[in-house]
Amino acid sequence: MAEEPDPELRPILEVVSQTPNLEDVGVQVAREQYEALSRFTADYADGLHEQSDRTVPGAAGELDARVYRPGAGDRPVLVYFHGGGFVVGSLDTHDNVCQKLAIESGWTVVSVAYRLAPEHPFPAALEDAYAAVEWVDENPDAVDGDGTLAVGGDSAGANLSAGVTLMARDADAEADPTAEGGPRIVHQLLYYPSCGAPFQAFESRETYTEGYFLERDTLEWFFEQYVQSRTHVRNEYLAPLLVSDLSGLPPATVITAGFDPLCDEGDAYAEALRDDGIDVEHARFDAMVHGFASFLGMVSAADESVTVAADRLRGVCDPAVD
Repeated sequence: MAEEPDPELRPILEVVSQTPNLEDVGVQVAREQYEALSRFTADYADGLHEQSDRTVPGAAGELDARVYRPGAGDRPVLVYFHGGGFVVGSLDTHDNVCQKLAIESGWTVVSVAYRLAPEHPFPAALEDAYAAVEWVDENPDAVDGDGTLAVGGDSAGANLSAGVTLMARDADAEADPTAEGGPRIVHQLLYYPSCGAPFQAFESRETYTEGYFLERDTLEWFFEQYVQSRTHVRNEYLAPLLVSDLSGLPPATVITAGFDPLCDEGDAYAEALRDDGIDVEHARFDAMVHGFASFLGMVSAADESVTVAADRLRGVCDPAVD
């Protein structure tokens, strides 16, 4: 374990330290503030074959989506869900990560903007994510897909991706012989996922309470906005670490950060998946903070993390070979 965050993070952490905490400014200003921070990140659109906006069906209407095509022809598709605590974040805030993933992996990336809390509390975002993945699975031609499907995301988006894979597995298990079951997901990419329930104890949540990009008070505020009924607190699709049997899930790439309040639960989920027989590559970046993948071009570990993810996706299906 590193003794302190990577020095490359200092300028970013300094800017964040001078910015009001999201929970102190209200939902609308928090969203604007988060969008403003993302404008400092690198842009890789020039390296793509095509980047285009469209809509895809959600659980309660059309959702905005963005398609990143690294080259011509049909390709495997990664459906990606952005982070932001289920409250902030958008297609724009995660442009760079999706661009870079598409370029390095050769996969087409479809980024989907799900409904946000508090206007749309749990399970709205998860239902949107599942509906979008189901649609891509059933309509690969609509995004120039070749029928190979993976899901991924960071933080809240990683939570949604984990939830979607569980729902897809369970749909198959519960399907009658004449039913098609859930989406056919071949891989899950989870950047610093939120996996636990609020009543579970994690040392990292108590250790990295402030000063490391994501703070405990902000985490608690996000949860209050997203989970507005206590009847959902023990929902396994909300907190995958509550699931007693993870067998049957697709292989996973789990990326965690050492100075992150969510580190312990991400580490624990990777271990739990492996214990239940799932092929897992767990890359822990000890000197990084939550959200570091978005610092592409500024922090070398961000680029390294995308290379890890892209290598795993190419291991599933390499468009350069196929």
